[in-house]
Amino acid sequence: MITATTLRAYTFKDLAQMAKKRGVRGWHSMRKDQLVDALVQQARTKTARHAKNRSTEKTKSDNRTNPRRVANGTSKKIPSAPKNPRVQKRIQKLAAKQEQRKNLSLFNCKMATQRSGSPVKDDRIALMVRDAYWLHAYWEITRLSVDRAKAVMAEQWHSAEPVLRLYEVDKGSTTKSAERHLRDIEIHSGVNNWYMDVENPPNSFRVEIGYLATNGRFYALVRSNSVETPIPGSKMAIDRNWSDVAEDCDQIYAQSGGFEKNGSGRELRKLFEERLRRPMGSPMETRYGAGAERILNLEQEFKFEVDSELVIFGSASENAYVTLSGEPVKLGPDGTFTVRIKLEDKRYVVPVVANSANGLEQRTTVVAVERNTKTMEPIIREPNE
Repeated sequence: MITATTLRAYTFKDLAQMAKKRGVRGWHSMRKDQLVDALVQQARTKTARHAKNRSTEKTKSDNRTNPRRVANGTSKKIPSAPKNPRVQKRIQKLAAKQEQRKNLSLFNCKMATQRSGSPVKDDRIALMVRDAYWLHAYWEITRLSVDRAKAVMAEQWHSAEPVLRLYEVDKGSTTKSAERHLRDIEIHSGVNNWYMDVENPPNSFRVEIGYLATNGRFYALVRSNSVETPIPGSKMAIDRNWSDVAEDCDQIYAQSGGFEKNGSGRELRKLFEERLRRPMGSPMETRYGAGAERILNLEQEFKFEVDSELVIFGSASENAYVTLSGEPVKLGPDGTFTVRIKLEDKRYVVPVVANSANGLEQRTTVVAVERNTKTMEPIIREPNE
């Protein structure tokens, strides 16, 4: 505490420096007694200001602890600040967008209405084979099923996300115990089909579409048919990718289990026939469907040609030099290669040679194959058979 007695013990020079440091106005023209008085007055003013600030901070702290308490000790309800309408509107918009993203029935209902004027009536999902490493799923979900999932999942619905659940199926079995859960693929309401990459061909797969909550609970809407991927390098696996289901529908239908006798391809068959607007099956089964015109038109020439080719494929180290029957083979970026050879009726012996980039190592594989084609006598049926 600064007092006049303590200050008088200082020299004039010390008091002048103190006054200068504390910002006393006119200190350079004051005498020693005037400097003492000015410093004492300044100290009292500063002490009073600090006391007032402490009182104000205490009042604010009390109000934060008890918002109802005011300065006179009485209690009074303080109204909450009104919410910003723009913020509320934005929150509602985000919530509606999130709800719409989870509604798997929106896309199918919209497309079905545009196509036939009526909404989707049944839930279904069809799984199809694209090649040895890719599957394609197509689904249709009704609004009623989405509402049922929302009601069953209750509070877990808010954290649930739509997913495709991929299973590996033991060949020749359709029981639940023979399936192994591989992974969940997140989807959204803006689409009605999805591509999935798979491994270890040939293998069998099945999918379910439904909702997965954050606690791990899964609610399935519908299950698909089971499919089997082909052996890598087979004709289906290395031919061009099918761009339109209608173009290669018979091949895709058969590869996706459409002709299975256990009934698992029933939904797939129904889906194909609705979309392609023709029966699925062999010409004898559909002779009075879309194929009737071709069968009953006896004047039209019946054409049937069969040919074959040898497909050699493999892989080599980067920068390796590979030849096939002495001809160089171009490698892909990953070192893989595929060569097609037209087969005639004779025996073929095809050496495939790979040399390392430094020329120090050479490996050879010889492929031997023989073609023997036999054309059978045609069978002519009467139109009424």
